[in-house]
Amino acid sequence: MTKHSVFLVYVLASLAALAPFAIDTYLPAFHEMGAFLNAQDVQIQQSLTIYLFTYALMTLWHGAISDAIGRITTLKWGLSIFVLASIGCAFAPNVETLWAFRALQGASGGAGNTVARAMVRDLFEGAAAQRVMATVQMLFGIAPAVAPIIGGFLLGFSWQSIFIFLAIYAAIALFAAIKILPETMPPEKRLTLSTKNVIASYKTIFGDAEFAKLGITIGATFSAFFLYVLASPIFLGKHLGFEPKQYGYFFVSTVTGMVLGSFLAKYVAGKYGAKPVLKAAFAWMAFIVIGNLAVCYLLPIKPIYNILPVALFNVGMALILPILSLAALDRHPKIRGTAASGQAFIQMLLSTVSAGLVVPLVWYAPSGLALAMAVYLLIGWLVIRQSQLWKN
Repeated sequence: MTKHSVFLVYVLASLAALAPFAIDTYLPAFHEMGAFLNAQDVQIQQSLTIYLFTYALMTLWHGAISDAIGRITTLKWGLSIFVLASIGCAFAPNVETLWAFRALQGASGGAGNTVARAMVRDLFEGAAAQRVMATVQMLFGIAPAVAPIIGGFLLGFSWQSIFIFLAIYAAIALFAAIKILPETMPPEKRLTLSTKNVIASYKTIFGDAEFAKLGITIGATFSAFFLYVLASPIFLGKHLGFEPKQYGYFFVSTVTGMVLGSFLAKYVAGKYGAKPVLKAAFAWMAFIVIGNLAVCYLLPIKPIYNILPVALFNVGMALILPILSLAALDRHPKIRGTAASGQAFIQMLLSTVSAGLVVPLVWYAPSGLALAMAVYLLIGWLVIRQSQLWKN
């Protein structure tokens, strides 16, 4: 891979990481924001649910828009709006204003992730595409883990500085994308943007049972880990007794698991078929999930006991996500942007359900989170077993 290609890959990865950064960087600031805005913790938590909902909803359009007006133009509009929305969050005088600007952040932030996924498949083929997607997925997965560490540091200045950071990050990512990324959807390949065409495309995508199975597996497997991130203010602060600046003990561990899994994904690319890799990864994750349940029910709450299983689970998760993502995108090569939107929508819809419904029900104890992790993995395993990717 040339030096230019390396820069290109990391620009794509930085775009994919924007959305999870916007989700998780402000988690350590929940209590301080609540005090400043005269809002309860649950009201601050709902700013996260609102972000995820608008993100998931607009994700259905970002890919179709990029298929119609081009990938780079879509990034320009999406990230520019995100920058303005982030500044609006920083200067919100009350929780209702925060909700409004978080909704705008969610509506625009998904452009980076959706376009980045589509461009990976536009630019790379075969094993090279799997390796590049592994890098993109690694940073997409690392972002939720690193973001609260950054947020905890910035909280030392003010909670508003967290949203200023997000605005600066988005502006730099946009500048890099314009300078380095090629336009991979030339005018002659573009599709007419209309509600009728978008609906027809999604009927094709979501009517494809194999695509749906791959998307649900991606979403369920990622949510098995992500629910710990969403619950981190309670899991780390209340159950493990961490201060916000100590959240890094958890997130550095989970990042390490993701990095290891991503390196494994790059190693197996082109050497092993999808089926044996998927089976090995799910067997590993099942073993870890069972161990996590045993730890939660048989041993006292202790950081090493409750953090290590999550980090080890991420090894298997990061190993399979590139395989599943590419297989889903390859189902519909002519509308790859829309397919990337559909894939991201399923993933973020499950994350929205986790944030708004699942996490508040299970964060009463580490055992509740362990049970939810097990259920999500079981859903992913039951669905992928019915797919052609698993059977062939």
